[in-house]
Amino acid sequence: MDIAIYLHALTALFVIIDPIGAALIFNSLTKNSEKKHRTIMAIKSVIISGITLILFGNYGELLFSHLGININSLRISGGLLLFYTAFHMITKEMEFTASAKDTDISVFPMSIPLLAGPGTLTLAILLFSHTADSTASIAVSAAIITILLLTLVFMMASKYLKNIIGKTGDEILKRFFGVILAALAIQFVYDGIKNLAF
Repeated sequence: MDIAIYLHALTALFVIIDPIGAALIFNSLTKNSEKKHRTIMAIKSVIISGITLILFGNYGELLFSHLGININSLRISGGLLLFYTAFHMITKEMEFTASAKDTDISVFPMSIPLLAGPGTLTLAILLFSHTADSTASIAVSAAIITILLLTLVFMMASKYLKNIIGKTGDEILKRFFGVILAALAIQFVYDGIKNLAF
């Protein structure tokens, strides 16, 4: 496994998925639910997101090539989409209200759009597109699994996390990660334009 690729993917995924923020949203959505239901929802969310990201990351580029879309065009559009996501992380406040007791939230909104939304799916394709061999693909897949397992841990402990971080701490983290994601997005756009031009 390529450690450098693993760490790069891990950082990018940590920024866009924001395990801490996702856990706090999970807590607000399941605060009326019993512990067993919360556990099931957390595990289902992570499994669905992991399968979606790995499959779409590996085969999304192939799908786009069949549609006649160049990977560098995808880098540019994906970078713009990531920048849009980062802009909203910095400037807007996302509000989620508690669902009815024992409602299935694993697919929506936890998996899509929170954990495996358009920005994350685009990032997965871009990360896998840079992998030249199987060891690099394994590194990206391992990074996805690591981040989602970390998110699962945070979701399971979200009630305690809420008390420790609070709303102000979450807002600070969200904006900080937004700035990092914006820089990552510009890098994707730059790489796409450079490769198209030359």
